[in-house]
Amino acid sequence: MNEVLIEQRGAVLWITINREERRNAMNDAVTDAISAGLTQATNDPSVRVVVLTGAGDKAFCAGADLAAGSGSFKYDYSKVGLSFVKLMRQARDLTLPLIARVNGHAMAGGMGLMGMCDMAIAVDNARFGMPEVKIGVFPMQIMAVLQRLIPSRKLYEMALTGEPITAAEALELNLLNYVVPANELDAKLDWLINRLLDKSPTAIRRGKYAMRVTEQLNIDQAAVFMEAQIGTLALTEDAAEGRAAFIEKRAPHWPNR
Repeated sequence: MNEVLIEQRGAVLWITINREERRNAMNDAVTDAISAGLTQATNDPSVRVVVLTGAGDKAFCAGADLAAGSGSFKYDYSKVGLSFVKLMRQARDLTLPLIARVNGHAMAGGMGLMGMCDMAIAVDNARFGMPEVKIGVFPMQIMAVLQRLIPSRKLYEMALTGEPITAAEALELNLLNYVVPANELDAKLDWLINRLLDKSPTAIRRGKYAMRVTEQLNIDQAAVFMEAQIGTLALTEDAAEGRAAFIEKRAPHWPNR
């Protein structure tokens, strides 16, 4: 079976880690396949949203595959950039909304996968943790995204103790947008997707790009950059259609240009 399933459902591209027997643990083949899915979504104008999830109902992703012979933590340092780091950077540069459908526990690298997404919806029995210290390593790579999401006191506690938190606690930390019972997960996901699909794809695309850039700027630099961005966005066909639809009191028909 393919270790990652990529399926387009209407305007949504689903990327599913398909290793339920390994709790959807990652290896290089998995990260490369997720990356290929993001590339496919980027190159297909019919795709408006990307969903990342895991197979089954036990785990979203348990992190790196620690099975004998998996090759975990054995890197080729003659190459520049590890595949998982490249994937996180690719996800952050993606100009489409990326939603984590957290169908079960998210541990270690699974926390990184969830953290690289723009939004996350989780089942209420999921657990979240960075247990790397329990096997003599540390959650180094995933800190790149998690330190922007988790308050430093809690981040230190989770990383240094390796102990997990509940979905309710993750929601309080703003790691998640919504927590729902398992039988309501897909309904809530559809609700969120529908709130994206009726909006301007051009505004979302350029808005995500602008938000990404301003993360690295101070407030004065960000204000100047955003001033130029709103001027550019106002020149697009989507902006013209949005104004016309507002004036004519009708639903807009987005040209996506």
